[in-house]
Amino acid sequence: MALGDFLRKQFIDVIQWTESGPGVLMYRYPMRDMEIQNGGQLTVRESQLALFVNEGVAADQFNPGLHTLTTANMPLLTNLQNWDKAFESPFKSDVYFFSTRIQTGQKWGTQQPITIRDKEFGAVRLRAFGQYSFRLVNPAVFHGNIGGTQELYTVDQLEPQLRNNVIAAFTTAFANASVPFLDMAANQGLLSTQIADALRPSFEALGLRLETLTVENLSLPDELQKRLDERISMNMIGDMRTYTQFQAAQSIPIAAANEGGIAGLGAGLGAGMGLGGAMVDAMRGANSAGNNASGNSAPSSGGGTPPDAAAVADGTKFCINCGTSIPAVAKFCSNCGSAQ
Repeated sequence: MALGDFLRKQFIDVIQWTESGPGVLMYRYPMRDMEIQNGGQLTVRESQLALFVNEGVAADQFNPGLHTLTTANMPLLTNLQNWDKAFESPFKSDVYFFSTRIQTGQKWGTQQPITIRDKEFGAVRLRAFGQYSFRLVNPAVFHGNIGGTQELYTVDQLEPQLRNNVIAAFTTAFANASVPFLDMAANQGLLSTQIADALRPSFEALGLRLETLTVENLSLPDELQKRLDERISMNMIGDMRTYTQFQAAQSIPIAAANEGGIAGLGAGLGAGMGLGGAMVDAMRGANSAGNNASGNSAPSSGGGTPPDAAAVADGTKFCINCGTSIPAVAKFCSNCGSAQ
């Protein structure tokens, strides 16, 4: 090795760092077999902090700006080394750069549904996901607790730990909220605030600050979601008779397209409406039974007053239940659906 190469290896005049890609939290400046020249220049850019570490002990921290490395502006390091104020020789230390910009778009979610007690449904298994963002604010704490002596530390290395912290805070916040699932799903902003409040101390312990957290979705597993959909459907149906009539009306285009066309439509529609009426009558229970016992109910198809002779001769007859004029050969009333 030439003398010039040896000297260049031993002295560093300018120390600076620019991120090689997204997601870098900590970078150790390459110092192997190198020494920092007393009076050298340290450049710390916006969204960065620099930390000097001497023999594993964090010494001095530098904020954004241009810094001249002398014993005058490095009091902690000077005290550790017991240097005289006029000391002019090179000194060896590790220099770490930290990115303090906001790390956005970090996703969180429950890998498996978590079981939570709910006021309305009892115990429910719940899934949730969303996003959060954070930034590094305390290099010394982060270096001591997370980064250590690694040359490079990224968001991807830290993400599993942060995600688990979010899930734990989510479970605690939801359990303490005492709000039913249906109401909580409509107030995801409030839930996000509660989770963030519970989560901030765990971020601070790592030298980080939680900037934002959002809950994008709350949902149930597929089997529970089907039960909830069925419950919602029954509430929306309301009157069973009206729903049956709607179903019959919906079947008209289908019946017209089938074999027999419109000719069989009347009978099918009448049968459907008659079935709907029978279901409603069955739910009325004792009232229908009382009316039949008193003789006030309409005569059945097997008895009662026969159709008017003139009407039959004319090719029509009257419904024995509602009195509507219908074809003489009809087996069901097109108005009320009663069998004839």
